[in-house]
Amino acid sequence: MRRSLAAALLVLLPAAAHSQSLLLGPAAPAAPTPAPAPAPASPAPEWVPQGSAVLEVLDKVDAVSHDYTVPVGQSVTVESLTIAVQACQAHPPDRPADAAAYLTITDSHPDEPGFKGWMLAAEPWVAMLQSPVYDVRLLRCQP
Repeated sequence: MRRSLAAALLVLLPAAAHSQSLLLGPAAPAAPTPAPAPAPASPAPEWVPQGSAVLEVLDKVDAVSHDYTVPVGQSVTVESLTIAVQACQAHPPDRPADAAAYLTITDSHPDEPGFKGWMLAAEPWVAMLQSPVYDVRLLRCQP
């Protein structure tokens, strides 16, 4: 009896597998393994460090302005102002032209305002020296 049961199973199993494949359709081929994605390219830097800042200082009383090139890490004295440049950065060529400099501006006259922070060449009104006598503006950063 065991042999007849085993023989019946051997006959039925292939038939069952065949009927199941008819219901499900042909077996799908194995999906190819996708190739690993390439590593993303590093984005272009927003700002590139530069070696010096070109500043325009306007004396409002005398209506005279002068440009000064100040290396990063150094300062320049103009009349009663001392302007120290701590950093100067510019956009790379593939971005809209702009420059930013971190400046510390002090006035030797008592009670005159100073300035400490980032100044932008393209938008000087965002951060500027609030002085009744002087305007200081970043023109550009250069190597």
